[in-house]
Amino acid sequence: MFFFYKTMTWCTMSLMMLFMLPMPLPAQQSTPVSLKQLIDSARHHLPILAQKQALINGADAQTRFVRNSFLPTATVADELALSTDNSLPGSYSSYGIIPSTSSGIHSTNNYQPATGNIGILYSQYDLEDFGYKKAVVQNAQAGANVNRADLAQQQYQLAWQTGQLYFELRKNMYQLEVDRQNVQRYTDVYKVIQAVTRSGIKPGADSSLALAELSRTRIQFNQTAGKVLQLQQQLGYITGLPADVILPDTNTTKAYLGAMSIAGNVFDSTYNPLTDYYEKQKQVFLSAENLVKKSYLPRIVLMGTVWGRGSSIDYNSDYKSLSTGLGYQRLNYMAGVTISYDLFNPLHKRDRLAVTHYQTIASSQALNQQMLYLQNISNNAGTAITTAWQNLQEIPVQIGASVDGYNQKTAQYKAGIINLVDLTNATFVLYRAQTDYVQTLSDWFLANLDKAAATGSLDLFIQSVK
Repeated sequence: MFFFYKTMTWCTMSLMMLFMLPMPLPAQQSTPVSLKQLIDSARHHLPILAQKQALINGADAQTRFVRNSFLPTATVADELALSTDNSLPGSYSSYGIIPSTSSGIHSTNNYQPATGNIGILYSQYDLEDFGYKKAVVQNAQAGANVNRADLAQQQYQLAWQTGQLYFELRKNMYQLEVDRQNVQRYTDVYKVIQAVTRSGIKPGADSSLALAELSRTRIQFNQTAGKVLQLQQQLGYITGLPADVILPDTNTTKAYLGAMSIAGNVFDSTYNPLTDYYEKQKQVFLSAENLVKKSYLPRIVLMGTVWGRGSSIDYNSDYKSLSTGLGYQRLNYMAGVTISYDLFNPLHKRDRLAVTHYQTIASSQALNQQMLYLQNISNNAGTAITTAWQNLQEIPVQIGASVDGYNQKTAQYKAGIINLVDLTNATFVLYRAQTDYVQTLSDWFLANLDKAAATGSLDLFIQSVK
């Protein structure tokens, strides 16, 4: 479960958030885009996801092919031939290129042609394969499940990556507002310094130094604005949306409060696509082991044949007209059961099982490595959440004191009591306090995002972020 402290009341929490946000951000020109909307766009945009889906469709088609390959075979053939009938007694082994002849035994060569006709219907069915068919289909289904798990993992990682970019963009947009306020403060300081130097209260060098500091804050603002554009472009690449319309809602802290309340109640999920992919790979090798065991068992085959023969040579070896051999003159049928088993199967089975067994061990270790990796991410994220939450409770004190200090130093500088260094130090302390808030809040969300991804609760966490 996410690390979450409930020691503060909602009232205190709300006040703390309002203190930490220096001033409302200017109204945005475009409608804010939620994290869920960005993820949905990414899942319909990237070609790699369509590629994974095509692989799933192919694996499903392969499974259907494997299942249908065990249907009974029924072959029909009809052959019309013109040949000689010239042979010798004796047996030989056919290699598939020697035509078979029947009868046709003469004392000398006989090259008189004759016609013949044969029609065959042959059917075969595995009457009993001792689980081989089931093992083949299960192995094909296991392969299809790997493709599905691969797509789910890709979508999950895409959501994780989108969330990281989203919170980085949100942080930099808050930082951009902080930098804008810092530029405004140094602009005000510069105006004050110009006034007091013209009156002779402070030396003219203060004005030059203040202008240098003002220029530095503008450079910082430009750098942050550049980061915002880069993050928008990265999200645009992933989601397919125009970069300039990708604007998270930074006008209110309400979404933060809601996300914090829900994130504290998110429990570890029993299903995580980041580990399920490795689990499905392991199942493929386990099914392959079972297939190897079944493939070396005996087979009982039921077969049946019906055939008809015609020949222009009669039973007395008299050669009739060629047309007499074009019809069926004899009909035969045959049915039988064949049991086949290779006596060397135990040796082949042992060798193939050794291969698949080690593949299963390797896939099991890959799963253990992934679980260990995600557990490390979860532990680190838990520590980061605790640290960020403790720091968030200190932020109101830091910002309140820095605001008071800045106001006091500004008044003292106008009165000529302190020098420029004291004033710029106070300005820097306030800027650092605001930056610490932005960074700490970002750390909190990114750590919760990592925790959710590592524990399989990413979708629930995303739904809590408005």
